[in-house]
Amino acid sequence: MSIRRPKENMMARFKAKCEEHGLKITPQRTVIYEEAFRSKAHPTANAIYEKVRIKLPNISFDTVNRTLISFSRLGILDIVEGYGDPRRYDPDLSPHHHFRCVQCARIIDFYEKSFDLIDIPEKISKMFKVTDKKVVLKGICDKCQNSKT
Repeated sequence: MSIRRPKENMMARFKAKCEEHGLKITPQRTVIYEEAFRSKAHPTANAIYEKVRIKLPNISFDTVNRTLISFSRLGILDIVEGYGDPRRYDPDLSPHHHFRCVQCARIIDFYEKSFDLIDIPEKISKMFKVTDKKVVLKGICDKCQNSKT
């Protein structure tokens, strides 16, 4: 089950990150971020666009997509593992991991302290600069399992 931080904290972090990188806080960027934050399903750019378009009818898909990519480059959002599907976004930057259902493609946040403490193998740390660790488990989610019975 996904547990999100309070909206005030997320919006404060959004504004601080924008200011840190000299990114103007526009109504369009704010609405795009709010829609990404509101979704608990790790939304695609298209899903966010469909929601944003209700509030900002003249906004283009390209604007939404480029904004989301910029947000991910600046550390405002994460891009969730793609698996060949369209990029999905995650506004929760707190340490957490993902379970991906191989049947319905749902991505579910979960928190497991022991996974946060996984040691990076020496061979990897010598070759690369690791900046983040996320464990991704794949399987069949509870909804898909229950729909079979």
